[in-house]
Amino acid sequence: MGIYNEYGFWLKEQLGVKTQKISLNAGFTCPNRDGRVGTGGCTYCNNQTFNPDYCITEKSITQQLEEGKQFFARKYPDMKYLAYFQAYTNTYDALDRLKAKYEEALSVPDVIGIVIGTRPDCMPDALLDYLEELNRRTFLVVEYGIESVYDATLLRINRGHTHAQTVDAITCTVARGIRVGAHLILGLPGESREALLHEAEILSSLPVTLLKLHQLQLIKGTRMAEEYLANLADFHLFTPEEYIDLVIDFIERLRPDIILERFVSQSPSSLLAVPGWGLKNHEFVDRLHRRLTQRDAHQGRLFHS
Repeated sequence: MGIYNEYGFWLKEQLGVKTQKISLNAGFTCPNRDGRVGTGGCTYCNNQTFNPDYCITEKSITQQLEEGKQFFARKYPDMKYLAYFQAYTNTYDALDRLKAKYEEALSVPDVIGIVIGTRPDCMPDALLDYLEELNRRTFLVVEYGIESVYDATLLRINRGHTHAQTVDAITCTVARGIRVGAHLILGLPGESREALLHEAEILSSLPVTLLKLHQLQLIKGTRMAEEYLANLADFHLFTPEEYIDLVIDFIERLRPDIILERFVSQSPSSLLAVPGWGLKNHEFVDRLHRRLTQRDAHQGRLFHS
């Protein structure tokens, strides 16, 4: 391992070829939008922030994948692809409809696996039975939106599930032999720096393979943006330099074998209620690498099992 476990290197080791994820919007909703566990969705959420132009529900899974392939193939003609079921909760439907969408994606030429983004409270046993079989014939990652390990935060952001449900979902999925990714937001209101760093220790106790981090961004039209304007003191929006040092402190406490897929998310500036950093992802990672070198830091340095 170098200074941290990089996703790109790991993915090449797993699949043996250069691979790109293509985001899909398969027309799902969420149980905290449709009333099953809540309404209004997570207070920070606006799915426009991570859906590319080709990723709209009026297009079939196949069409979205083919358009995504055309976009990336201009630069990398030999690229293979993972179908990334990203928007909303991608296990929240009848089992037969879920199977049809996953299988459609895998039938597209050069698609060699799938990544399924979902919530910890939306993984029934019958679906796990199917995913266990699917995992034996293709590359599969189930990515759980954890967002926070603290129940008080999950309640405040209208997440609609508990940390205990997160632990149960991850444990049950890994028990089927399926790789699990986790998604965590750093900087949610009410969480101190010490609480954020403690999340690294809690997450390290779970059998996750992959981790995505990103900074809190405030999106126009969301309830969290309104909360911010009403109570600025309850929020801390990091500068790039502050966030880089936080990320380094976090990953030094992280289990050494976890694969780090992402550190930031840069939403379109037109959607931001508070101006962003104006940094592209690769520019942020370059700065992170330089700071890691300056600090002689590396993933797991402060980890204690």
